[in-house]
Amino acid sequence: MAHASRAIRLDALAFGGDYNPDQWPESVWADDIRLMRDAGVNLVSLPVFSWPQLEPEPGVYDWGWLDRVLDLLWEGGIKVDLATATATPPSWLVRAHPEMLPMDADGRRLEFGSRQAYCPSSPVWRENVARMARAVAERYGSHPALALWHVSNEYGDHISRCWCPESAAHFRHWLADRYGDLDTLNTAWGTTVWGQRYTSWEHIETPKRAPGPINPTTLLDFERFSSDALLELFRLEVDILREATPDIPVTTNFLSAFRDLDYWKFAELEDVVTDDAYPDPADPLSPVGAALNYGLMRSLKGGRPWLLLEQAPSATSWRDVNVPKAPGRMRSDSLQAIANGSDGALFFQWRQARSGQEKFHSSMLGHRGERSRTYRETKALGLELPRLEPVRGTRVRTKVALVVDWDSWWGSSAPESLPSQRLHWIEQARAWHRALYALGHAVDAVRATGPFDGYDLVVAPNLYVLDDAAASALSAFASSGGTLVVGPFSGVVDPAERVHGGGAPGPLRDVLGVEVDEQWPIADGLAEAVDYQGAALANRVWSEWLETRPETEARGRYASGELDGRPAITVRRAGAGAGWYLSAVLDHDGLVTVFRDILSSAGLPARARTDLALEAVTRSDDETDYTFVLNHGLAPLTVRVPAGRDLLTGESTDGTITLPRFGVAVLAAPRAADIPFPTLTEPTIGS
Repeated sequence: MAHASRAIRLDALAFGGDYNPDQWPESVWADDIRLMRDAGVNLVSLPVFSWPQLEPEPGVYDWGWLDRVLDLLWEGGIKVDLATATATPPSWLVRAHPEMLPMDADGRRLEFGSRQAYCPSSPVWRENVARMARAVAERYGSHPALALWHVSNEYGDHISRCWCPESAAHFRHWLADRYGDLDTLNTAWGTTVWGQRYTSWEHIETPKRAPGPINPTTLLDFERFSSDALLELFRLEVDILREATPDIPVTTNFLSAFRDLDYWKFAELEDVVTDDAYPDPADPLSPVGAALNYGLMRSLKGGRPWLLLEQAPSATSWRDVNVPKAPGRMRSDSLQAIANGSDGALFFQWRQARSGQEKFHSSMLGHRGERSRTYRETKALGLELPRLEPVRGTRVRTKVALVVDWDSWWGSSAPESLPSQRLHWIEQARAWHRALYALGHAVDAVRATGPFDGYDLVVAPNLYVLDDAAASALSAFASSGGTLVVGPFSGVVDPAERVHGGGAPGPLRDVLGVEVDEQWPIADGLAEAVDYQGAALANRVWSEWLETRPETEARGRYASGELDGRPAITVRRAGAGAGWYLSAVLDHDGLVTVFRDILSSAGLPARARTDLALEAVTRSDDETDYTFVLNHGLAPLTVRVPAGRDLLTGESTDGTITLPRFGVAVLAAPRAADIPFPTLTEPTIGS
């Protein structure tokens, strides 16, 4: 049943982090509260991993320590994102029910000793999760510090798929609900190929390792089922919390652009989207990837503000090499999230652990306490954030959206049975987003079925799986004046992994005006070329033999190899709209060249000079534009900006600003008819 989403019970931009007081003696807690207040902390998340401390024996609860912590936080003016403590099971539950441990694709049980040691389908696990969530809700649902419910933690981070007997039984039930009867399933799965026809539901297992390639429709359905199994687990707790506390918003923390879970479905259940984001400071392009992730987060609930619930103040602890954040980087990372629609910036975690798997993960309060660099810098940020209070509740303005479709992500990443293992949905999405980012545009995310209202340009880097509803929505967008851009290997199969009659791009062939005769992947080590309006563009991964209709214009042609001279990049114009098709996988410079042309044809601006260090995003309400201009690089940038007042410094701009490394400006000005569009100044002679 649909519900009206609730906002976080907080009257300021959120600032704080995960708090694990049960890892420390009680004598430390008062000092924690003092230092939190000094740093401007107003929201903490707890007790995420505390089930064993709250219920040390079956049915024996110890609430006293958490009662005291919540009271201290409330007295200190700090609100709580209260976890249901169901992120991982206690050892007594696992040892009493070892059958609830997850199993890998080789049939091996995974042991207790880390976290998420559970099968999502286990009835024992679900029964105990419901019991614990209800106990926490009944105990703390009326506590004045409660601002938000935090369900579980990072679903799927360690266990997103399970191949155990309980999962197999659950998978069969899921399939029966989806298909109704075995004849329908056999038809959908194409089981006459390789003699795989099923004559009993009990014959169907989870797709464990097999002698050869596994049926791709089986694999796709297992991906869908596995996401839905965790979704059911989430719904179980959400229903309990809403029954106990209907006015308290509910969330679970996402993992940015995460392959294993369909976040469109998860976001429908929660009130507030929250995200855990860990861009790698060793990667100079990580802010670009973060912008893609944040575009997804703000779009999951139709542009509403979301919340960055976790990030690292400096180094993480789980990469092969965990590089710290240079001075200023944490601030710019935090402000980037706020620029892209987050109504706050929180961290993992408050006090740095002295033991366990995350003792080297940076925290707001490092091992040196208030003398630590991370405390000094996070405190400075916490005291600066109130200057951005006018931004809270506003929404990002953009005319560009990218289609995010989990079926296509899953289907195009199957381990076998594809023309090439080098064409990856996520890499295509990142590359296309990177080009649009370089050209100056914030990019939202949309479902393949829309809605597309408010966008002038919708890009679909890959839609391997395409149904008629999505094709109709995309075609209608182009026919009504929008510019649609579709990438290679799209419209190939229907949701049952059956190739569309007539081949790709299936039901998009009319709006795009092309047909794919053959996919033509490029052999490893070779580099082909595309001639685009006189520019030679590199093509190293993929090409296609296209047949075009008379009304379709070939804007670019293959310029080498067996496809030399054939169409590579096409456009079919339909009134004020257009359908573009890019059949090649271009490198960054090539995509910038093509998308500059596409943006111009769509009536949208594009930067003449690009630098991936520059990001500009505008959040707005009905009256005011707040344009964030960020320098993610190490060298200063001089940028042309709209006139306005910088909320961070209080100074007015004259149309040009120079940002130092990791510099940020937030320019407030009356809302303009067109979205503000900061650009780099031209370099001086000799620079």
